Amino acid sequence: MNNLLVDHPVGAFLEDEARVIIRAGDVEIDLSGAQSSVDERLVRIRDDDTWSIALSRIRNAREKAISAAVEAAKAAGLPERGSAFKSLIDNCNLVKKPDQVLGAIHYLRDVEGINDSPPRVIDQLFEDSGLEPPGNLSLYLNRLKDRGFLVTPPSAKERNRYAILTPEGRGHLDNKSRY
Repeated sequence: MNNLLVDHPVGAFLEDEARVIIRAGDVEIDLSGAQSSVDERLVRIRDDDTWSIALSRIRNAREKAISAAVEAAKAAGLPERGSAFKSLIDNCNLVKKPDQVLGAIHYLRDVEGINDSPPRVIDQLFEDSGLEPPGNLSLYLNRLKDRGFLVTPPSAKERNRYAILTPEGRGHLDNKSRY
């Protein structure tokens, strides 16, 4: 089981005290004490293999959860592609077209497992969801790359067809979904 807990319980610590607990399989990181001490130890942990192993396990668990959800949705016959993408857009509060394009790349790659997403595929996804297609898709993709939200593998022949979300791009979508 993978858990991530950043804990600041009321009354348990003084104001400048902190606690960080991360469990990923058999890897456990449990830090508590003064905020500065916890920050210092967390920086040291992030520099060794423990942090990388924990993050890798958390990513694997996330990927398995997404795969299980996709399979369950396919088995149940729900949801239909357009409504699923529209739900992603609505639930993550993606109102700006660049954010929607980033969401589309995420949806196609991580939910449907489609790595090759030419403009017609992205446009069709928008149309299926009842949203206005992006129009000049290359412009949006280039701007998202400039912001560090997308990359293209060097081996890709047609660079805009194989865009991949960076950790910053995933973080941006995560931040949007919190509001």
